[in-house]
Amino acid sequence: MFKPLSLFLGLRYIANRQGKGFTSFISASSTIGITLGVMILIIVLSAMNGFERVLAKNLLSIVPHGELISVNEPIEDWQSTINKIQQNPKVIGAAPVIKMQGMMQKGNELKGLELRGVDPILELSVSSIGDYITAGSWQDLNKENAVVIGAGIAKKLNVCVGDNVQMLLPPMKQGNNLNQQISSLTKRNMTVVGIFKFGGEIDSNQAYVSLDQAIDILGFQQGEVQGIRLKVDDVFNAPIIARNVAYTLDVYLYIYDWTRTQGHLYNDIQLVRMVMFVVLVLVIAVASFNIVSTLIMAVNEKQSDIAILKTMGANSSTIMLTFILQGITNGMLGCIIGGGLGVYLSNNLTEFSIAIENFIGVKFLSGDVYFIDFIPTYVNQTDVVVTITTALCLTFVATLYPAWRATKIEPAQVLGQL
Repeated sequence: MFKPLSLFLGLRYIANRQGKGFTSFISASSTIGITLGVMILIIVLSAMNGFERVLAKNLLSIVPHGELISVNEPIEDWQSTINKIQQNPKVIGAAPVIKMQGMMQKGNELKGLELRGVDPILELSVSSIGDYITAGSWQDLNKENAVVIGAGIAKKLNVCVGDNVQMLLPPMKQGNNLNQQISSLTKRNMTVVGIFKFGGEIDSNQAYVSLDQAIDILGFQQGEVQGIRLKVDDVFNAPIIARNVAYTLDVYLYIYDWTRTQGHLYNDIQLVRMVMFVVLVLVIAVASFNIVSTLIMAVNEKQSDIAILKTMGANSSTIMLTFILQGITNGMLGCIIGGGLGVYLSNNLTEFSIAIENFIGVKFLSGDVYFIDFIPTYVNQTDVVVTITTALCLTFVATLYPAWRATKIEPAQVLGQL
């Protein structure tokens, strides 16, 4: 049971320790170490949270949460299929899609890409592609032989809105003769009606045509499509939702979701979070166990005081709590300062990183490589609580051995040497 005498003695010893040379230095070092560890851990976790939120908000705004692609025969009567899919309360939107691999040519320049045939109106229910159009208009995709391309493709081919390009598409039935395949390439003259810029590889390998044009290219019947794209209410539960939706359809389908197509980004974020958490907790542990040295020196300095207290009837719990309080004070001070600085810096991490980029003239994240060009942040209260609790627990463990040693001092031996 915590006694007022332990509190009185602990606070008095802490006050007397200030300014006492090496002991004071070791004590301050442990506090600074805990402060830095807690602060940096909160900042790193907040940055990882920010990347997760941007991943869900930005990247998954254009990448489908789920796709149901037919295995052998195309999906017939896609309108009825979509109506059936939308009966699932977890599905926000559904749209038809036809995928083709091919090359786009302008003059002597060639660019390989994935061509997607979509319904311009329904596509906006599963994707925010319309928000990233930088030139032209998404709705012009309904025009004859129209195509919308990524900024990376436009840069590679040196084309702009209104330019004519040629699409080279492989034949539907591919044989083993390479020369025959090349000679039988399907060629389509198209007009660029829009250019989108999202960031990352998507700009360099993706283009859109209307669903009717894709049906004509592949020779499908009206109402036939290759697959259905899904938008769900919980992106992190997309695999289960896509699977449940597929089981309600009487079609043999491949089931894809964003964790398979873009999941490496999410997995990388989780891996970095785990590694950094372990590393920084070890940093906090090292700083916490500096408290062991501080308390052992304090116990050696106060041997006579401890002996007198024991002869006056102080029990072991009182003495032990006295020294535990000294160590916990260092940990609490480090957690309060580190937690406050960590939350403040995390809330302003994006602004600070931009200021540093402008000062040193170096861009930390390139929008041409990644899907964002800034360091995002989001402070999760749970992460702050877990970090501070972990630091306090490590501090408490570090105080146990020195405090226990203090209870083993024999008054007769100590007082006999005075």
